[in-house]
Amino acid sequence: MAQDEQKPPEHLPDSPIDQSPESPIRMPEQRAPQGAPARGTARYQRDGDTPFALAGRVLSSRWRALRERFSRDFMRRTLLIGVSARIFHPEAGAKGLLSKNLQYLEESIAQWVMSRDVLVVMIPTVNTNGLLHPSNITLRHYARHLDGLVLQGGADVAPQTYCESPTRPEWSGDRARDLYELELLHEFVNAGKPVLGVCRGCQLINVAFGGTLHQDVATNVPEALAHVHDLYDAHRHAIRFPPGSSLGRMFRGMHRPVVNSIHHQAVKDLGRDIRVEAYSDPDGIVEAIRYDRAEFVMGLQWHPEFHRAGGVELLDCTPVLDEFLRAARDTRL
Repeated sequence: MAQDEQKPPEHLPDSPIDQSPESPIRMPEQRAPQGAPARGTARYQRDGDTPFALAGRVLSSRWRALRERFSRDFMRRTLLIGVSARIFHPEAGAKGLLSKNLQYLEESIAQWVMSRDVLVVMIPTVNTNGLLHPSNITLRHYARHLDGLVLQGGADVAPQTYCESPTRPEWSGDRARDLYELELLHEFVNAGKPVLGVCRGCQLINVAFGGTLHQDVATNVPEALAHVHDLYDAHRHAIRFPPGSSLGRMFRGMHRPVVNSIHHQAVKDLGRDIRVEAYSDPDGIVEAIRYDRAEFVMGLQWHPEFHRAGGVELLDCTPVLDEFLRAARDTRL
């Protein structure tokens, strides 16, 4: 091969152009396409974005996330419903456990409330002056931290509580429980929390606002139906809703629904701002009441916890429970 053919040309057409500082030839400066982000800016950022605009969007996104999380947790938090305690007073000469004051709840009332996936807490009596175990806890603390109150059935309301004397010794009632439940009721009402009274609880609501009771329906209203029987929760009668009652709206179109009847006392004179929600049919004995100056304070003279959900023989009282729990959620803050 010839010598001149072995020497490469000084510049080939396809060779890169010398970019050294001494070279007089410069490549044109690379420019970003129109509308693309400036050099040093992430490609996903908006054209002309500023740190302030970006910070605003970040804060807005964080706020939306916190708001959604709060709403989700707020709606999912399980309701806490308090149930007043029944009280067993020691009998004379009793030994062991029966020599102590016992506080308990009837199983069915707890299961009825828990059927809507809420937690039930029995509220004990409190004694800030206890000799063995004094405490600063009061019933007001329970009203503050729980979402609603159910007053369960049990012993008679003492006539002394509504300024009467018992006409028979066996109708003297449970004065100690009256005082405990009256304080509990007023604490929940003052806290704006809903209250549902069952049987004795219905009577107590009426007494709490100045009403009175028939100490014995058969004695005071001899023409009335039998409202208590050896059949206990199997005893029943029909009821009717007066015009304009909230129960009438709740059970619209239901003519003379049937409820159980397990009480020998009943509402007599209505308390302040108490209105009748249901009567026994046909004798007119008060079977349900509502306190008008609160969002939800209602008493049912029958035992809804003994009615089967979805049943047709006895009134399915699940709508009452649902309204009570909705009020509890609405007022939980």
